[in-house]
Amino acid sequence: MVLSRRASGVKHPKVTELLHADLHNLSPIESQLTGYNACFFCAGISSVGVSKDEYERITHDLTLAFAQTLLRLNPNLTFTYVTGAGTDSSEKGRSHWARVKGRTENELLALPFQHAYMFRPGYMHPTPGQANVPEAYRYFGWLYPIARRLTPGFVSTMQELALAMIKSVSNGYPKRVLEVRDIVALAHGNAAPRS
Repeated sequence: MVLSRRASGVKHPKVTELLHADLHNLSPIESQLTGYNACFFCAGISSVGVSKDEYERITHDLTLAFAQTLLRLNPNLTFTYVTGAGTDSSEKGRSHWARVKGRTENELLALPFQHAYMFRPGYMHPTPGQANVPEAYRYFGWLYPIARRLTPGFVSTMQELALAMIKSVSNGYPKRVLEVRDIVALAHGNAAPRS
């Protein structure tokens, strides 16, 4: 199931799309959120141009409320969360966004999920055919092969992130927080399964 505020345009016999305008209030659709063993939580916003309160409300409050609801409805759930490179697990750094992401990760990892994985991608190169690619990526996308060679710990593709998320749920991973190198290794099958 794809849960979103807007239609994705994806049509597939195995995909059900559930549109719900207020992701802060899942009570009207709770009956449709049962029977799942994994969640790929990819919602979020940039900290650029929003107040600190609004960033916390969406990044932390929405994510935790969503996770807690799913956990209550699906006790054996594996939860995967797309966070970001530079996230501050200590919650004490100078960058507000990194502290908020760190607090969100820490609180998710403290919940009694079957498994929980925090994915920290850096630059994600678009996959051919991908919709909704930011305009800026079209201008500096040609730098991707160079960046991949010079800064492999910061660069992956969107497809690698997706594959790594699926494989973490299917096969597990020994680390609960995955940096870019972990994401790429797991996507390409070069990672040991969880013990």
